[in-house]
Amino acid sequence: MRMRSDGRLARMLHVLVHMALLGGRETSERIAEMLNTNPVVVRRTLGALRAHGIVASEGGRGGGWKLAKSLEEITVLDVQRALSAGPILPAATSSDHPSCPVERASNAVLVAAHAAAEARLAEIYGAAPLSEIARAAMETAKGA
Repeated sequence: MRMRSDGRLARMLHVLVHMALLGGRETSERIAEMLNTNPVVVRRTLGALRAHGIVASEGGRGGGWKLAKSLEEITVLDVQRALSAGPILPAATSSDHPSCPVERASNAVLVAAHAAAEARLAEIYGAAPLSEIARAAMETAKGA
């Protein structure tokens, strides 16, 4: 059985870069159309980003969501951490037989490998500002 992956990070990177490229402000309804989802889901997800200072919201006519920082100031890691407090790559360990030395040894290998991968991935995400995604997208658009 394969678990469904969490696509929120990729989707929010997409939204944030589009917001910046399109003027910096969008409504929940417009973002929901872009993502083919419900505005309530958008508001909940962007609310997590707001709590981390990535976006701000304004109510009323002409309101909506706007970037609270420039794309140069927001990294992929910032968005990841806003969406999830847990590890980026949780180790899928077993707890069926906690007294079994084989299970404990297997889990130890998995936890160590995932910790190393987590540290490297956090380093890469932290060095990737959203401005680089926007730049790459604009270069691709020019070549199309």
